[in-house]
Amino acid sequence: MRKTNLFKGSIHTILLKLLESNDKMYGYEITQKVKEVTRGDLKITEGALYPALHKLEAEGLVDVEVQQVDGRLRKYYKLTEKGQKETVSKLAELEKYLETMQTLLNPKFS
Repeated sequence: MRKTNLFKGSIHTILLKLLESNDKMYGYEITQKVKEVTRGDLKITEGALYPALHKLEAEGLVDVEVQQVDGRLRKYYKLTEKGQKETVSKLAELEKYLETMQTLLNPKFS
């Protein structure tokens, strides 16, 4: 699938949902999970991922935990309590958007 602005505009919601479902994740793991779940239709590049994660961190929606793994430092991202609430809000907003788009694409005229 071609890269679109729809995905770009949804990256924060995608990240929040992934972290809600997986407790904590590191960057490469996130990119691979997105690719796996979408069967390759969506690929998040490092150039899009890390700025988005840093923004979520700056907003207090995710915490970063650094662990040493195989002699290297690895950053794990985890939702904060504020991030959990924001995830619920973002998912509700996205669901409403999808319903509206479905209505526009398949209008039912009386």
